[in-house]
Amino acid sequence: MQFFIKLAVTNLIIISCVQIGRKFPPLAGLIATMPLTSLLVLVWLSTDNPGNNRLLAEYTRGVLWGIIPTILFFAAAFFCFRRQWPLSVALTAGCGVWLAGAAVHQWLLK
Repeated sequence: MQFFIKLAVTNLIIISCVQIGRKFPPLAGLIATMPLTSLLVLVWLSTDNPGNNRLLAEYTRGVLWGIIPTILFFAAAFFCFRRQWPLSVALTAGCGVWLAGAAVHQWLLK
């Protein structure tokens, strides 16, 4: 049951962002980049592993450094969209840059 509550809350946030994005794209972008997902993961990890602050610290460190590949993803996508390239190209470029950044992220955090 707890899994389905987590699933419902997470999906509600994503669907809300999409709905807001139809009328207010910049606001939806701000909401999407809020630490809502990370906040939920912290809560879920904490409730699943009470008192395990080491786990929470490691997760938070990963999120902190994971911001860099995410910024690279959006920078690449923004670059593509500004040049009127199709969504498929923008997402491919963004994911490629993110994967490279994520590989560096994992290498640095070992």
